[in-house]
Order: sequence, then structure tokens, then C-alpha cells
Amino acid sequence: MTDPRARAPAMDRWEETSSRPWGGAGPAVEPVAAPVNGNRHRLAQLLRTIEAEVVPRLVLARRAALRAEADASGANVAPTGVDVAELAQRLIDDDGAGAHAVVQAVIARGATTESVYLDLLSGAARLLGRWWEEDRASFTDVTIGLCRLHALLHELSACFMAEGGHVEHGRRALLVPVPGEQHTFGLLMVAEFFRRAGWVVSCAPSASTVELMRQVRSEWFAVAGFSASSQTKLDDLAHCIRSVRRASRNQALGVLVGGPIFIEHPELVARVGADATAVDGRQAALQAHNLLALLAPTS
Repeated sequence: MTDPRARAPAMDRWEETSSRPWGGAGPAVEPVAAPVNGNRHRLAQLLRTIEAEVVPRLVLARRAALRAEADASGANVAPTGVDVAELAQRLIDDDGAGAHAVVQAVIARGATTESVYLDLLSGAARLLGRWWEEDRASFTDVTIGLCRLHALLHELSACFMAEGGHVEHGRRALLVPVPGEQHTFGLLMVAEFFRRAGWVVSCAPSASTVELMRQVRSEWFAVAGFSASSQTKLDDLAHCIRSVRRASRNQALGVLVGGPIFIEHPELVARVGADATAVDGRQAALQAHNLLALLAPTS
């Protein structure tokens, strides 16, 4: 997990297209006042402690429990590299039935839907990207594969929500790619984790900065999440975040960023004016919850 950075004073904070409509109305949430300047440093330190110590321990404990369960039952619970490679190949072959069979075989072995999301589907998406970089797959192959992944995610969504005991709390999140991004499968998955955690999610996969400004000016959002896949988009992302912050009805808007570039270079979180980042959808939903607690007014 990467360390968050306090919002840079000079800066005015993930990825994927959807195979189904995103968003929906939810109960209005009253605005929260931004913390006074004297509290900003203390809140940032607390968030860093949560990210660096508490959340990683919870994640590791959960993974250890899953491994122990697999060892005790003799079952291979987690998807393997062979599963990921087979799914990726089925995807670029445009073999929908074969891709579905791979997913169902992994589930039949005892994998949770969450593990299928994080280990199998995400792993296949990353492998498709690597194959494209190595000229083992064409842009068309990758596009077809990602469309198939969108369909699989949509197909598994009901089970994923039931697995997590989904209950809406009415908080609203805006999740968007940096304007100009094309493939946005990762952000779609992040939206699934937010919804399961009770968020009402709105996504505008092809919106311009001006359109996003108009949306945050007319609707109340507690958190905004942005994704970027490469460093070439960072200046555009920083501009977009500054513009959205200025236009937002919620002046204490929490801003998350995601994408491989922030995992590899966590220092870029502060450069684009964001509050925090996360390595996957599960951690992003946790980070959003943490930001709400930290940005709430203190007595």
C-alpha cells in the first residue's frame, strides 16, 4: 500500500469503461466543513498510520486465513497463474463460453467472488496489457478481451454484492478516468467494491473536465476517484483535479487516485493534488471511508 500525501498547497484529488450504466440517485448527504488548517497535518499523519500499519495488517491477516482454509481443506482456493493465462487467452480468442468456463472452474474449487475479481479478472487484464506491450496481442485483441472482462464482471456482480452483505449508506462517489483514457476496466471493478461497501456510485467514463465540473457543481459527492494508466496523463489529471475541487459543492471533497503509475511512484499522488491512493478496489473503498472520517469536522 502506498503512503498518502497531504494535499499540496499549490495544487487545487482510477480506470475503466462500464458494460452497464453506472450511477443512480441516492439520499442527499449534508456538506461537511473542511478541517481548520491546524488539523490538516495531524489528520494526514493519522491517515498515513492507518494506511501504513492498520490496513496492511488486516489484509495480511485475511490472506493468511484464506491460505489456512485452503491448506486445511486441501483445496486450491486462489486462482493460479495458469488460470489467469488460460482466461486471458480465451478472452483474446473471443471465446466467451471458454472464458466463462474458466471462471466457473475457479469458483468450483472454492474461490470467493472477491478473489475472482482481484486475482483472476484483474490478473487477466494486467496480462493482456503485458502481451500488448510485448507485441503478443494487438490493440484489437486487448479491446475484445476487455469487453469480455466487462461482461464477466457484470455476470458476477450479484454474487459479489451478496457475498459482502451490501447495504447502502447513501454516500456518493464519483469515479472517472482522466479525460482521454480509453480502457477503463480497473475503474469499473473499483466501482463494484464501492457499491458493495454501500456507496452510490456515479461514473462518467468519457466526460471532459468541463463536464465533470458541471457534475460536481450540481451534485453532492463525498469522494471523487480518478484513474490514470501512464505518466503522460499526469498533467491533465492534475488540472482536472484542481478544476473539480474548485467547482465542487463539497469543499471538503476527498480525492483518490489509482492506476499502475501511482503504485510504482507513490510520490506522484501529491504531485497531482490527490489525498490518497490504493492498489485495488478493496483498498480504495477502505481509503474512501478513512478520508470521510479524517475530513469530518472535529469538535
